[in-house]
Amino acid sequence: MTDADDETADRAGDDADRDGDHEDPLAAAGVDPVVPDEASDAEFAPDAEVREFIREVADDVRAESSESKQLSAVLYRVSDLYDDEEETSPEEIYLNVRHIMRIKSEGGLRR
Repeated sequence: MTDADDETADRAGDDADRDGDHEDPLAAAGVDPVVPDEASDAEFAPDAEVREFIREVADDVRAESSESKQLSAVLYRVSDLYDDEEETSPEEIYLNVRHIMRIKSEGGLRR
């Protein structure tokens, strides 16, 4: 393969990524993207103790790596389920995390 062939293949790969022809990372990991009905309609009673515990764990796992920051952010979103001042659902959290993971797999917002 020549340098010109490599460059053409790279451009084709870039075009495929822009066209959305890349594999969904959740599908590649074998994660079922469907939120069960019982989870999307679940009610979470406000519970300050559970909320604070989840937020403590989020603080503990947060470090300088982007992965630990993402995990911490997900845990904070989950803790919002137990906060009576927040309005969220497991489905919203799932969709938000999936969107973030898709952006990350595509190289970030500023490609």
